[in-house]
Amino acid sequence: MENFLSSLNDFLYSYILIFVLLGCGLWFTVKSRFVQFRSIGEMFRLIFHSNDGSGSGKHISSFQAFAVSLASRVGTGNLAGVATAIAIGGPGAVFWMWMVALVGSASSFVESTLAQYYKRANKDSFVGGPAYYMEKGLKCRWMGVVFAILITFTFSFAFNSVQSNTIGAAIQSSFGIDHKIVGIIITLLTGVIIFGGIQRVAKVCSVIVPIMAIGYILLALYVVLTNITALPSVLELIFKSAFGWEQAVGGGMGVAVMQGVRRGLFSNEAGLGSAPNAAATASVSHPVKQGLIQALGVFIDTLVICSCTAFIILISGLYTGTDLNGVILTQEALAHEIGPSAKLFVTIAIFFFAFSTIIGNYYYGETNLHFISPKKWIIFVYRIALCGVVLCGSLISLDMAWNLADIFMGLMGLCNLFAIVLLSPKAFALLKDYRTQKKAGIKEPHLDKWWD
Repeated sequence: MENFLSSLNDFLYSYILIFVLLGCGLWFTVKSRFVQFRSIGEMFRLIFHSNDGSGSGKHISSFQAFAVSLASRVGTGNLAGVATAIAIGGPGAVFWMWMVALVGSASSFVESTLAQYYKRANKDSFVGGPAYYMEKGLKCRWMGVVFAILITFTFSFAFNSVQSNTIGAAIQSSFGIDHKIVGIIITLLTGVIIFGGIQRVAKVCSVIVPIMAIGYILLALYVVLTNITALPSVLELIFKSAFGWEQAVGGGMGVAVMQGVRRGLFSNEAGLGSAPNAAATASVSHPVKQGLIQALGVFIDTLVICSCTAFIILISGLYTGTDLNGVILTQEALAHEIGPSAKLFVTIAIFFFAFSTIIGNYYYGETNLHFISPKKWIIFVYRIALCGVVLCGSLISLDMAWNLADIFMGLMGLCNLFAIVLLSPKAFALLKDYRTQKKAGIKEPHLDKWWD
């Protein structure tokens, strides 16, 4: 079974998704006039001044929506996924993760802007995402239903299996606690939060994610600064492995590209259609605001946090000559540079990163099931099923968990990319309107006529 899943993965990523993903990203980059680079200053301004008065009452603020999407992005892909990419694809995989982020951030801008434009009001917050803009923008409800099913299986079940599996492996490695016990604890904590709805999910994520992300970045900076003389050789190794003649002849370059794209896509989720579900919940005065904030999230996820993990592993040198993989490799690399106590920090970071991802992924499933049917009993059954998946995910093999996640992610990404290519003129028109208002001296652009 695992061999079949692995072969299907290779075909999907080698011949289809890589070209579609990078091609769409490049197209969006050009058509938006390089929005992810030209608007970097505005992205940071919006992060720190995201409350423009429109996020009040029960509605989700722009920052909270950003935190939920970042909670889903910043998880095992940053700590375990990067390690897996390097272990299998070599240091060159890091370069291709960077490329996916630089190009993919334009895709993230387009999909999140569309999600804001086509969102609709709900009882506790706004709701929206690919399923909604497929129905409203493309007039294809059947396509929205297909996507809703794919994202629910991908994030709520396949991805959350990876998250709980990685938490179990990290805790067992550090404390020797059995996977079953860890799985039960994670399941109970998950249930407490998800039965509180998006309001509780948003509040938890807005606290956990910034603290853990800043802490991990500071720790990585310490490792890099204490090994600053090794940094030039590490960067040289990354670029040589990505483009080296020996890698190209031996087939290593292709492996590096595939692993870099896979893990990069799994980590930052640009173009997948996941982040738009969180982006749509924000109450903002103009759709482009949340589109820019979500584009910045791709940079933070891959160029900052994933790079931290990559530098720690490459500086340690433990990625060669050992059978270490996944989060265990990250733990050992950090312990090699700082000491045994570092393993404890990685375990704590993994727990909070992965746990916040679990509850962030939960919301993606809920909002899409609500799109299919608003019946409350369906959401109740879904919450119970998700808790069961979290428990079972801590017990299955890591390879099967990654393979299932990759397959569903690829299918979901192709569906979403097809939709946003067709709807992208609307996103570019909104961006033009936003830039026009900014040039006219309007500090906080607003959109008077939304989709109705």
